[in-house]
Amino acid sequence: MRDNTSPHWRQRRALGALGGSRDGRPLIGPPRRPTRPRRFFTVHLGFTAPDAAEARELAVAYAEALSLLRAEVALGAAALSPADAWQRAERLFCGALGPDGERCVDVADHPGFHHAPGPGGLGWGDGDGRADG
Repeated sequence: MRDNTSPHWRQRRALGALGGSRDGRPLIGPPRRPTRPRRFFTVHLGFTAPDAAEARELAVAYAEALSLLRAEVALGAAALSPADAWQRAERLFCGALGPDGERCVDVADHPGFHHAPGPGGLGWGDGDGRADG
């Protein structure tokens, strides 16, 4: 038998022949081209409602519930449209940009101040009438 040494030494010889070193550097380098950035996707959920106002309330409730279950669900991107007219989508949440770069998490066209997520979140705006999102 030609290569009757221990597996440890066989592996060492193979690493040396392939250009590997003892310091633990990988034999395969990083990819030459950059990895693709994560893309944004939309899911369309169908449901029935007696009118547009009720549909909006249900859509807001569904979006908030999904965001509690899955952190990657973006509330600011949630929209509502009739099933046969996706081009008429309307935003469900305000999304106004605050002074510290936070986005308002209240429903679209809400009256009063804007507020950031969480208890005690940053509030901004003048508080008069409709929000200025």
